[in-house]
Amino acid sequence: MTGMSATGVEGRGAPGARARALAVLRVRSRALAVALLPAAAAVILLAGGSTGHLVGAPWDIARWAVSACALLVLLATAGVALVVARARPAVTPTVTIAEESAPDLYRMVRDLADRLDVPAPSAIALTPDCDSWLEDRTHPAHGGPAPDDRGEVSGADRQRRSAAAPVLVIGSPFLWWMRVGELRAVLAPVVAGTGPSAHPDIAAARRFVRGLDAAVAAASVRRRSPLSRAVCAAVGWVARLLLRNCREHAAEMERGVAAAAAERAQAVDYGLRIVAQEQVGLAYAGWDRLLTRVALPAWRMGRWPSKLDAGVVAALTELSRRDRLAEGFASRLGERPACDLLEEPGAMDEAASLLAARLFHGGPPEYGADWAPVDWQEYPEEVVDRTWRTEAARLHRVLDSLGVRRTPSDAEPGTDGPTLARVLDHLTTHAQNAQGPQHPQGSKRPPSPQPVQSPPSPPSPHPHPEDDDDLAGTTPRGAALAARLAAELAREEADGARPAPAQAPPAGPPGPDPALWDDRPLPLFPLQPPRTGREILTDHITAMVCCAAMDTAGAAPGLDWLDGPSLLVNGERAADLTPRVLTLVETGDPAPLRAWLTELGIRPEKPVRLV
Repeated sequence: MTGMSATGVEGRGAPGARARALAVLRVRSRALAVALLPAAAAVILLAGGSTGHLVGAPWDIARWAVSACALLVLLATAGVALVVARARPAVTPTVTIAEESAPDLYRMVRDLADRLDVPAPSAIALTPDCDSWLEDRTHPAHGGPAPDDRGEVSGADRQRRSAAAPVLVIGSPFLWWMRVGELRAVLAPVVAGTGPSAHPDIAAARRFVRGLDAAVAAASVRRRSPLSRAVCAAVGWVARLLLRNCREHAAEMERGVAAAAAERAQAVDYGLRIVAQEQVGLAYAGWDRLLTRVALPAWRMGRWPSKLDAGVVAALTELSRRDRLAEGFASRLGERPACDLLEEPGAMDEAASLLAARLFHGGPPEYGADWAPVDWQEYPEEVVDRTWRTEAARLHRVLDSLGVRRTPSDAEPGTDGPTLARVLDHLTTHAQNAQGPQHPQGSKRPPSPQPVQSPPSPPSPHPHPEDDDDLAGTTPRGAALAARLAAELAREEADGARPAPAQAPPAGPPGPDPALWDDRPLPLFPLQPPRTGREILTDHITAMVCCAAMDTAGAAPGLDWLDGPSLLVNGERAADLTPRVLTLVETGDPAPLRAWLTELGIRPEKPVRLV
């Protein structure tokens, strides 16, 4: 890498990055100069009085006033500077990878840094996301060393700077899905960014901006004392003012740093990086579907899949098989996966999976009776089956509270258990009831008596069904039932209710580093907004249909890597269920769903087993 200095910031964006860093530091210098102006005026007045030039009553009053003002400004400046220096900048929650647990990975990253002629990252960590970046954790509030301001990177200076270099954060799906060469190509421009962290101006500018951002966050915390609230408001105002003045310069500085790092990394595996970027997009698509459709139902049940990264490999393999996304897919899988660079990939996968559950859903940071891991082999029985039966039980509890009769008209004599027919009868509109529902065997039955009307709902903090735009297209009974189900779910969440506790597993590998947790409430990054009333009602009716299929037609719960929980009938995934349930919810017409039940031999009049 001839023609590049040890700081590693040469390139098209480097001069602009250094200029913008100096602009950020000038904002700091100007703020300090403004704070020192009253003190300078006080010094002039005091010096004039001691030499006999500025004497008299007016000058004496001015000396005392300006001196008092200067003292107050200096105290306020010292307080703001102390808050900026001591405030703890936000740190991304990660799983730290010790060098002894991944020597091959550390060796690859160091070889990459040597080839790029930049300092090696001080540590490596995993994040449950499809992204990779450098994160500086050398702020004094984190207990890390301050960056070295010297320019050399040889000998002892290189060793000291390596300890102060930023941490390399790698997206865990990359390690399991990508091959070793692809991961190296993807990380090359990221590792190249360690060079600017050794430049004194850029490092100082970054510390200043991070300190201001942390000070704003610290000042935003609610305080009980009026005096502390006033002080924090003043500190926050000053920090926000300084941030506004240096925000544009800081953004341009980071763009210049990124351009310089990308230019430097072009000489490393450039051709392979193009192929690797395609795998980045594929990994992101599979990871998103795995989290929202597979992991989220388990998290809601108080179980967290312990091998999410292994699951994304299965999901992406299935996606490639279905859509034929890449030729030679089998030969690519024959290459060495990047997770082989870890000594214990299973333990790392489990720690990253627990962190994903914390970040995207919330929950305790450790194992527990109501927060236990689940393997993929156990997922259908432990998550899918339990989820359906729990939701079906909730649906019937709400119907009981609405006064709906327990035994529907087409149930077998003497049965009084929870049946799907009870749900269908309640949601069928008056017009459909007048026509008379079709018997499963096709014979016409007499019109069924109307269920007991629902009593008025008690006051609740949730909006009335008529106020929910999402329920505008549903029947009145469907809207009322959806509102009651949403209220029941909210009550259970408020009370901390969970399904039947799962057995706590033995102590496992350590989870995410507790010192790196953010102090904000979890989840930090919720996957989806709260479900609407219609979505909740649709999910509960679908769950009831699946329970009836399992108990009366021999169906079984299953797991689809791309679509999540699925119903297996005769070993094949049952299709076209959701549109038929939506027809019942939106129009009150049970005919499409009844025809589907008849075709698969599901008997809605038979009682089902609930949790």
